[in-house]
Amino acid sequence: MKKLMLFIAAVAMTAGVSAQIETPAPSPLQKIEQKVGLTDVTVEYSRPSKKGRTIFGDLVPYGKVWRTGANANTTISFSEAVMIGGKEVKAGTYAIYSKPNATNWEIYLYTDSDNRGLPATWDESKIAVTVNATVQPMPVSIETFTISFDDFKGSDANLGFMWDNVYVALPIKTMTDKAVTASIEKVMAGPSANDYYSAAVYYLENGKDINQAKTWIDKAVSMNGEAFWYQRQQSLIYAKSGDKKGAINAAKSSMALAEKAGNADYVALNMKSLKEWGAM
Repeated sequence: MKKLMLFIAAVAMTAGVSAQIETPAPSPLQKIEQKVGLTDVTVEYSRPSKKGRTIFGDLVPYGKVWRTGANANTTISFSEAVMIGGKEVKAGTYAIYSKPNATNWEIYLYTDSDNRGLPATWDESKIAVTVNATVQPMPVSIETFTISFDDFKGSDANLGFMWDNVYVALPIKTMTDKAVTASIEKVMAGPSANDYYSAAVYYLENGKDINQAKTWIDKAVSMNGEAFWYQRQQSLIYAKSGDKKGAINAAKSSMALAEKAGNADYVALNMKSLKEWGAM
C-alpha cells in the first residue's frame, strides 16, 4: 500500500511539472495577406500596446532604429518585384525597420529578415530601399500598434503604420500595368509559333483532326523555319495525313537543320523515317 501511494504521488508530481499555464501574449502576432494589383503581399509582425505609456519620443526614441513592432522583426514579402521610393524591390522577404522622428520616419526594407529584433550589426549594404515618410497626426489614440493596407489606387496601395496618435504611410507601386500591358499585346498579336506547334502536336498524338494539325504545323514552321523539331513533327503529321511527298520533304529539311545544329538524335530520327518512307 505504501508503495502504491508513493507511485501515485510521483505521477502527480510529474503531471504538475509538465503542465503549463497558457496566457495571452502581451504583443500578439499578426499575419496579414493582401493582393495589391496582381502581387501577393504578406506582412507578419507583433503588436505591442500603449498601456498608458508615452510612445514616440519615449518608449520608441526619436532618431534611433526601431524594429517597427515587438519581438521578432516585422517582415514583408512580395510575390513579384514592386516599386518603393522610386526604386525596384525584388520579389522576396524583407525586414521592416524604421527611424521615427517627430515629423517624419525613415523606413527601411532590410534584406536580412531573420533577426530577433534589430540585427546584431547594422549593415548599410543590406538596405534594399529607404523611404522618408511624413508623420500624419490622428485625432484619436490607437492603443495597439497596427499595420494595414490603405488607400488603394488602381494597382497601388499604402502600407500604413498606426500607433498612439501617429499615422505613417509607405507607398507600394506594383508592376501590374507592365504585366497586363505585355499580356494584352501578346494576346492581341495572336498565337505564337510555339502555340501553333503545341496545338498541332497535341492533335497528332491524340488522333484529332489531322488536317487542322497540318494547318497549324505549317503556320508554326512559317514563323520559325530554323526549328528542326518543328519540321520533324511536320513530317510526322504529313505522313499521317497520307502526304508522303510532303513528309519526306519536311524530314529532309529537319535533318539538314539538325545536322547544322549538331543534334545527332534528330538526325537519326529523320533518317529512320526517310528509310521507312523509301526516300533513302
